[in-house]
Amino acid sequence: MTKKFNQYLGKAGQLSVMSEFLMLGWNVAIPEVDIGDDIFVVQDATGTLKKVQVKTARAAESKKTMAFNAQFSVSVKNLRNILPILVHYVFVVRHNDKWLRPVIIPQDVLLDHFEMNKVGSESNGNINFRFTYKNDRVICSNQDFTNYQDNFKDFTRIEH
Repeated sequence: MTKKFNQYLGKAGQLSVMSEFLMLGWNVAIPEVDIGDDIFVVQDATGTLKKVQVKTARAAESKKTMAFNAQFSVSVKNLRNILPILVHYVFVVRHNDKWLRPVIIPQDVLLDHFEMNKVGSESNGNINFRFTYKNDRVICSNQDFTNYQDNFKDFTRIEH
């Protein structure tokens, strides 16, 4: 894929995630300056603010294992920068012209997986996460991430 296509894919992934938050009744905004947060998600009635970092990848088929993989890169510096408002990482994958159920992981949980469970591999200031999708499961570094699919528990539905 070209660099230009990757920009289109990344923006499409971000917009698809934004639409899911809107459907849950949350307001969404794109910061004018991206310093690690792609989306601000706000509960208007209470002022509750959540920060979201979207990572988008295209699935790569693995005929040998009858699975497919998606690779993501996360900045080590940003992941370790724990502030009072945690970032939620949303990993979205495009497979066969459809979006898969997003994998949604709070920053502190993803950091624990990286530091305690050795999930991902560090290189040049980034952590590379390779997700394998097979038999309705999502595996990353031999850890089951399936329970993080559609993990909108921190974004309860808001009725308007």
